[in-house]
Amino acid sequence: MDDIPLTSLGILLAVLLVASAFFSIAETAMMAANRHRLRHRAHHGERGAKQALALLREIDKLLGVILLGNTLVAAAAATLTAVITKRLFGEGELALAAGTLAITFAILVFSEISPKVVGAAHADRIAPVVSYALGPMLRLTAPVIWFVNLFVRALLKLLRIAPTAEAGATLSQEELRSLVLESQYFRGKHRAMLANLLDLEELTVDDVMTPRNQIHYLDLTAKHAQLAQQLATSYH
Repeated sequence: MDDIPLTSLGILLAVLLVASAFFSIAETAMMAANRHRLRHRAHHGERGAKQALALLREIDKLLGVILLGNTLVAAAAATLTAVITKRLFGEGELALAAGTLAITFAILVFSEISPKVVGAAHADRIAPVVSYALGPMLRLTAPVIWFVNLFVRALLKLLRIAPTAEAGATLSQEELRSLVLESQYFRGKHRAMLANLLDLEELTVDDVMTPRNQIHYLDLTAKHAQLAQQLATSYH
């Protein structure tokens, strides 16, 4: 690398930081994306949503390719930082320590925390987009991911953990009711109607039937004035 200009090394380091940021934002967005919304969009023919759902059905492979890429990029960035530090300040321990701290700070700010915050805030929009890149990456690195996952599955089996691809994909009745009550898309009477539909199992006969002594009837042969008075005094 001694023949490569420092400017080129700096540009290459910036590219590695951007690549690391991509893997960070992709990981957070894919994990935080609402699968129900993705299914709805996939049902309407959105290709990115279909691709994202396909990747989420193989969560071990998806995480494998993301973490493999991020680990390789971070290692390359650290090595490149050491080369740049050596070229600029020599091989002193203080210089190497300063370079390590600098690349750690850069990775945390630009490649980890900031991208993950953005990915979590806009997961439903980002997940279908990054899936276009993750799909080919997964196919390209399939043998490596398969080999790594052999050890991952063995470890999970040893710990008696059985991962499921659709974990958390279904909602209980109480969770669905909370979703309706807290949703910003349902307001006023529509929210109350949906919540009441979910409460039908809790209703008893007494809740829906009117006692006989509270039932009012109209004699259609009576005079109009009498009927009008009866209607006016009835709580119905």
